[in-house]
Amino acid sequence: MISRRTFLQASAASAAALASGSRAAMAANAPGITDTEIKIGQTMPYSGPASAYGVIGKADVAYFKMINEAGGINGRKINLISLDDGYSPPKAVEQIRRLVEQEQVAFIFNSLGTPSNYAIRPYLTENKVPQLFVATGAAMWSDPHHFPWTIGWQPNYQTEAHIFGKNIIATTPNAKIGVLYQNDAFGKDYLIGVKDGLGADHAGMIVKEASYEVSEPTVDSQIVSLQDSGADTLLIAATPKFAAQAIRKTFDIGWTPVRYLTDVSQSIAAVMKPAGVEKSKGVISAVYGKDPTDARWKDDAGFKEYAAFIAKYMTPGDLIDANAVYGFDVSATMVQVLKQCGNDLSRENIMKQAANIKDLDLPMALPGSKINTSPDNFSPIRQMQLATFDGESWRPFGDLLQG
Repeated sequence: MISRRTFLQASAASAAALASGSRAAMAANAPGITDTEIKIGQTMPYSGPASAYGVIGKADVAYFKMINEAGGINGRKINLISLDDGYSPPKAVEQIRRLVEQEQVAFIFNSLGTPSNYAIRPYLTENKVPQLFVATGAAMWSDPHHFPWTIGWQPNYQTEAHIFGKNIIATTPNAKIGVLYQNDAFGKDYLIGVKDGLGADHAGMIVKEASYEVSEPTVDSQIVSLQDSGADTLLIAATPKFAAQAIRKTFDIGWTPVRYLTDVSQSIAAVMKPAGVEKSKGVISAVYGKDPTDARWKDDAGFKEYAAFIAKYMTPGDLIDANAVYGFDVSATMVQVLKQCGNDLSRENIMKQAANIKDLDLPMALPGSKINTSPDNFSPIRQMQLATFDGESWRPFGDLLQG
């Protein structure tokens, strides 16, 4: 005869087996997901020519630590494995394969760099692994028809350069423009955008284009050649190390063009201070987030949230780094997506939710700017405002512009 105790034990064992089977089935459809963990991966240039961007990865890791300490997402903790790729596409491919095949991450989040993300996209697309909120503004990340597993986050480089072109026509219609650009899809997107903004009638305003390779030690010779062209307006489409060099060299040789700077190099800590804040005065960029050095935000609820995060999870020096602001807001976007997923953390649903964000208001976004995505819109941020550097902070001017 089966005792009541034996019956209850057997029933409990059966229930546990069923639950285990359910979890196992779920795990089979959702790599990187357990009852207690969401394992995700990224590559970052913690070394190499773009190492200034490493702060973004550190902010991502710190943000998820904060979320985990508050209980995680629906009871699960986020485990971000962030690996160094040295801003090298072959290294990025190697690290991404490790993350997907060995670490079995659910998806790739916020990996940095246009050339690196371009190199890993075919592999992730083939394996249907979400490539979420890539840390690059190249136009290629907004192509849901051809690449439904890859989505951008920050404003499109072409949109920003288009805005610069329109502003140049409006303010200095007889300008002679020189363009310094990184010789890859990142820099070439700026060339496309500024030419589009100028239009066919003003194409002749560009008098010189000078490219550089990320392996070069400096861009000094390029700056000299741009000065020699007679240009009186300079567009700098460069990553932080080279942007700082361009700003400093321009000043040191006594060249005083109107300078436009890509938003990916507007960090005061990583660019303006290394270049020299006095030498950086007057530089124009386009912003889509609150400048943490701008006193007008000191009583802003979003800034207070950001400042508290920096104080507890990062270092005091990170407070003024635009790259830390970037990591803070893009991680908040990722958390929103995971919340929307509920308990369906399959790769398919994660991608679906990333493409269904509605009017998300981020703590460090400009007032009036919202995050929106849809199956046909893989460009979450499309609003920017022109700003000039006054030696201490970025001062926005004009209207919030829609791209």
